[in-house]
Amino acid sequence: MKKEIYTKRLYLRPLQVMDLPSTHAYAGNPENTKYMVYLPNENIHETERFLRKVAIEWEKENPSFYEFAVVREGAHIGVVSLFSNGNAEWELGWILHKDFWGKGYVVEAVEALLPFAIKELGAKRFVAHCDAENTASRRVMEK
Repeated sequence: MKKEIYTKRLYLRPLQVMDLPSTHAYAGNPENTKYMVYLPNENIHETERFLRKVAIEWEKENPSFYEFAVVREGAHIGVVSLFSNGNAEWELGWILHKDFWGKGYVVEAVEALLPFAIKELGAKRFVAHCDAENTASRRVMEK
């Protein structure tokens, strides 16, 4: 399944292996991933393995997760994700390169992703988690 979503300022498309340098720029950066459970990636090969897994998932008829690249003015700046928890419940996730924090891009991307999940995936419930100290992600969830 291939899916593209457009917002006022962003373009969401399937994350791909060709996004390796830009993905590793945020996924391998300790400051950028301070509150992330499974990050930072220790090396670019770890990031590449993840991207290959994502590419395989996108090819499935019914993926169990979706990783959308967040693109701003042609530059890949982060990702928004959906993970199936079963029973029409989907977990939302996101990470953005620190150079783009505080500009409302994650909220804009998530707001665009929700109609896709409801209409095309049959989502009835959404959940998201963040570290208690991650006030920025907490604000995204509140919005």
